Amino acid sequence: MKGAGGTEGGVVQFLVGLAMAVGGAYLLTERVTVTSGFRTFFGGHAFGLSLLPLLVGAGILFYDGKSRLGWVLAAGGGLIVFLGVLLNLRIFLEPTSLFDTLVMLVLLAGGLGVLARSLKPQGTEKQ
Repeated sequence: MKGAGGTEGGVVQFLVGLAMAVGGAYLLTERVTVTSGFRTFFGGHAFGLSLLPLLVGAGILFYDGKSRLGWVLAAGGGLIVFLGVLLNLRIFLEPTSLFDTLVMLVLLAGGLGVLARSLKPQGTEKQ
């Protein structure tokens, strides 16, 4: 039977590393607040302007569902709206002590390191 990553051994290290990485990532993401703001393309609140290609594409597709222009406009407009929302997210780390932050980051980085080490062959090192 093969171990983690198809190598000999390393299953326990893999599980310990996975638990550490998941625990560190969970603790870190629990301290993060995500908010969004308003778009400011072309001046003030111009969110409606970014919906224009999507709406025109949808109208063309209702008229002719095989229209390439309609599909391009609808897909491009959907992508513009998605990227506009994504790019306007604001991410803040909530106030926390230095000790707690270090514990979160060390668990995450240490867990990823143990995970990576578990994928190497075990017990074949030369003395």
